[in-house]
Amino acid sequence: MSKMIHLCLAKMSETGMEQKYIQEAFDTQWVAPLGPNVNAFEKDLEQFVCEGKRVVALSNGTAAVHLALIACGVGPGDEVIVQSFTFCASSHPVTYLGATPVFVDSEPETWNIDPDLLEEAIKDRIAKTGKKPKAIVPVALYGMPYDLDRIMDIANRYEIPVIEDAAEGFGSRYKGQVLGTAGRYGVLSFNGNKMITTSGGGALICKDKTDWDKIMWLATQARESYPYYQHETIGYNYRMSNICAGIGRGQMTVLNAHIAHHHHVQALYEQLLADVPGITVHTQPDTLCHFEQASCHFEQPTCHVERSRDISEISPCASLSRDDKGNMVSRNDMGNSRDDKPIYDSNYWLTTITLDPSLKVKGQENAYKQIITSAVGGAAGVIHTASTAVTDCQPNDNVEAMRLALLAAGIESRPLWKPMHKQPVYRHSPAYVNGVSEGLFKVGMCLPTGPCVTDEQVAYIVNAIKDNIL
Repeated sequence: MSKMIHLCLAKMSETGMEQKYIQEAFDTQWVAPLGPNVNAFEKDLEQFVCEGKRVVALSNGTAAVHLALIACGVGPGDEVIVQSFTFCASSHPVTYLGATPVFVDSEPETWNIDPDLLEEAIKDRIAKTGKKPKAIVPVALYGMPYDLDRIMDIANRYEIPVIEDAAEGFGSRYKGQVLGTAGRYGVLSFNGNKMITTSGGGALICKDKTDWDKIMWLATQARESYPYYQHETIGYNYRMSNICAGIGRGQMTVLNAHIAHHHHVQALYEQLLADVPGITVHTQPDTLCHFEQASCHFEQPTCHVERSRDISEISPCASLSRDDKGNMVSRNDMGNSRDDKPIYDSNYWLTTITLDPSLKVKGQENAYKQIITSAVGGAAGVIHTASTAVTDCQPNDNVEAMRLALLAAGIESRPLWKPMHKQPVYRHSPAYVNGVSEGLFKVGMCLPTGPCVTDEQVAYIVNAIKDNIL
């Protein structure tokens, strides 16, 4: 392979719609953080998520978390419960507001927030501080849905608003409901590596027009209704640009095709790695039930996912796919639809694997011998060089050896997110842990899964994994 196989990169559509909307923005001179593309993109998103929700398009997903916290009344001295197993954007905005994140560990099935620990944390914080947390932030880790029924039941009993961080889970569903639509607010991200991209960008799903009005106002510098600029509240310059929204409009036409491709790639990994000792592919819980699928769906052209000839016979047995309307159906080994539907319907944003600690990998003895001074993903690369090559919480040597071996083969992979409760910056934050996320961080890694990843590349990646196991 002469080119690097990237972890996950949202692919531009082949319809040319992105270029059309961008050109319209230039032709009409709407090159600003507002405009017709922004309005239309928001309507496309509202049509996709259904449920009568309103959507505000923003500059990024972190801004969406920040605004949702403000709208929930989070301020200095408050506490917010945040899933520990996540990217820092889920928790950093809590600190922007002078509040304290309270981290809750994961359950082993979904790797997402453990409902039992969640309730334990709420009770303990009330006992210790005399007040309940101001919000709960569950995260759809790598696209996997969280146990929405139990989370919402707990949140409703204690009357705590839920901010669903579905930044990695755009298009994922729980019992047919799009993630981000059950809580008070839902966070989306359209970064370059997400299911669809606007190059950079995000959105906040609001439950009604009242909340939408407040978020829109805060996102546009909280300007009052005067003919001049009057500000009585601190606002933020968080609106999405008309250019980026044009990209998003075009990307929405291929969203379902992207989700279908991620499912296909996940199924290939599952089959090709099924018989590799010491390697386990993480998949959604195999639980089915009867429920009513949402009646609305986002209308878009039918898109065909290209499959390579040499391994086209590999079909995702007992896996998930979408019908011609974009609705999820479950299929048995013969490819027949069943009436039962999956409770957990992941978009499989990234395929993740775990390596048994006893597994031996080529070059394992050299893991963590040098301080990293080059990019490990992301355009910025390494800005602040570390003082040591190791920390007190890091992936096992065989995981790091596999990452380096794949990199040498032109394959980008990464460790799982390091739990926030193990991050030095949060060493003083309360945490309710069970060892699940820390244990997974030590043994797990992410594999290339994006729309640009072909069947041949999946086979190449799997062969590279096999070739480096001793």
